[in-house]
Amino acid sequence: MNHDLEQLKEEIKYEKTNSCVQCGYCLPVCPTYATMGKETHSPRGRINLVKMVGEGKITDLSVLEEPMDLCLGCRACETACPTGVEYGGILEAARAAITRRKKFSVPVQTLRNTLFKEVFPSRKAMNFIGNSMWLYEKSGIQKLARKSGLVKKLPSHLGEFEAITPPAVSPWERSSLLRVTPAKGDKKYTVAFFVGCVMDAMFRKINHLSVKLLSEAGCDVIVIENQTCCGALHAHSGELEESKGLAKRNIAAFEKEEVDFIVNNAGGCGAMLIEYDHLLADEPLWVERAKRFSEKTKDISQILVLCGGIKSKDCLPQRVTYQRSCHMTNVLKVTKEPLRLIQSVPNVEFIEMNDANMCCGSAGIYNIVNYDASMEILDQKMENVKDTKATTIITTNPGCLIQMKLGIERENLNGSMRAVHLVEFLAEATGIL
Repeated sequence: MNHDLEQLKEEIKYEKTNSCVQCGYCLPVCPTYATMGKETHSPRGRINLVKMVGEGKITDLSVLEEPMDLCLGCRACETACPTGVEYGGILEAARAAITRRKKFSVPVQTLRNTLFKEVFPSRKAMNFIGNSMWLYEKSGIQKLARKSGLVKKLPSHLGEFEAITPPAVSPWERSSLLRVTPAKGDKKYTVAFFVGCVMDAMFRKINHLSVKLLSEAGCDVIVIENQTCCGALHAHSGELEESKGLAKRNIAAFEKEEVDFIVNNAGGCGAMLIEYDHLLADEPLWVERAKRFSEKTKDISQILVLCGGIKSKDCLPQRVTYQRSCHMTNVLKVTKEPLRLIQSVPNVEFIEMNDANMCCGSAGIYNIVNYDASMEILDQKMENVKDTKATTIITTNPGCLIQMKLGIERENLNGSMRAVHLVEFLAEATGIL
């Protein structure tokens, strides 16, 4: 029994829980504690539950399931923590331990296997999804489904998300992303662009614009073949071994090119990529390779600033606010560069919202699987957005972008407010969009 407990301690990263002194500095910055008011749904409460499992005081890991499932994983607690608790590592280890022991129904297990092993890791599958979305729009099926009310009958509130899905690019435009796009003017850097899985399927236009912005800024841009999903969705869902496998595939693929930086345009992906060295820390054959990969990983805003910013044209006056990506803020620690780029655009009045660092409630697929909890957080976020009287909300993560669009819909602000990715905003400012 003791041997089993020691193994479990190692599995759930028990030693990391000893850094938590239960001071409570994490409580004010935790979205779920703010909305639910339960200690078990706070960072220190969740850590204490893991600690009790490691000490054999809790023997049924299902006790951890709801508190861990309802955590957004925003990691604001890490930024607030005075003792440097590695909450993200504890959370993912606990989720993985729960998943290994949970018996899913056959349909659920089949769905998980399909999504995590066959869909997200496959560029071919994600391209098929993107092309299917385009066909759904252009064939008239979308219009018919919406007019008939069929969309509203979709389960898990998927109809609400369908209504705000961005227009898909055509199969021809999808295939037009070049493997190498040369720098315009004097070359400053050679960068490899990480396309992502959801970004590539649903937000291919933003990927195209990202490559153009990098090229205009003076970068040779290479789209690495054989790259795959970053593994964030897998890690957040307890599929830690699958996540490690994807990390190894990406490291091996990107090692084949000599580049100065590996650039992404999604806060969630960037946070996963930059922590590959932590993910593979217990694998001697990979940890140094992962460290080199992580050291090169940068958000697109960092590279654009490093290249001297963008060449803005005169824009119509607009009032904007910025929805900060939790993972960019709390993991990547990228906070100044997006604001610097936004404020460099002429005729733009930037207004910071209250509680700007608070999560919007998206968190990957959290807003789908924990819809009610997510909407409670979103509604508070939208109150802060409305107080700015902004006409444009700028985001740096696809989940945040979808969530902000949903917030605008819920507040009936479609005619007076929009949500855009930072890349779209900068593309407008430079005239390439």
